[in-house]
Amino acid sequence: MPPREPQLDALMTFLAAARLGRYTAAAEVLGVNHSTVSRRIASLEDAMGGRVLVRTAAGWEVTPLGRRALAVAERIEASVRELAEEGGTAVQGMVRIAAPEAFTSVFLVPALAALQERHPALAVELIAATQRVRQNRSGVDLEIVVGRPSVHRAFATPISAYSLRLYATPAYLERAGAPASIAELELHPLIYYIESSLQVDELDLAVQVLPASPASIRSTSVFAHVEAAAAGAGIGLLPDFLADADPRLVRVLDGIYSHPLAYWAVTRDEGPRNPVVAEALGAIREHLAR
Repeated sequence: MPPREPQLDALMTFLAAARLGRYTAAAEVLGVNHSTVSRRIASLEDAMGGRVLVRTAAGWEVTPLGRRALAVAERIEASVRELAEEGGTAVQGMVRIAAPEAFTSVFLVPALAALQERHPALAVELIAATQRVRQNRSGVDLEIVVGRPSVHRAFATPISAYSLRLYATPAYLERAGAPASIAELELHPLIYYIESSLQVDELDLAVQVLPASPASIRSTSVFAHVEAAAAGAGIGLLPDFLADADPRLVRVLDGIYSHPLAYWAVTRDEGPRNPVVAEALGAIREHLAR
């Protein structure tokens, strides 16, 4: 018997699961239950003769065979979107962007809000995540990552530079004493990421030249770092674009220690040719330039 053709509902269900990385999230978006998502994807894999998704620690990732199905599903989605176009809106559809928490709040939100004001038919999904770039970027259209990424079949470009610097409150420095050298930091709690949860090498390198810290507050949230430093819990290792704007904080060892970094934008090969992705990247660049 000839092989079965993939069903449209199975293909669209796969598209949702590939983008969101979780069957439960795909089920919620599609208005079906988890077992329906699982059954449809199993049907697609049966029709295609292999796995289209594999489970990883970060969720479901697309296989090489799945990338073939993904390309077809995205073409179908784009064709359906064209049928629904009204009023000749230049940019519409959905753009999904993953970026570190601080970049998302300070730069991404205002940039995309301005873009959406110009193009009301554009839907935006922002995923705050400080992580390495994923080789299979099935869930997002654009990723903002810290440090130059090493990726295949992708377009990567630097978009902004910043530095990690040391900050504390004047009250803390008066109480605990201001360090005069990097070596004296061993007397002060260092507020930073939880070491075991840090996934970005560039952020890990920032503390390699610093002495071991006494017991301190650590968090996966950069905004928790800022608030802990502002509460006088120690010296925070913070992005300068966040901390310099906070009147509660002053620089520590200014001119002695800083760790330069850069944000990079990463898309799939076809990303820059996708008008929605190109508009989003342009809006981000425009906002950063201001």
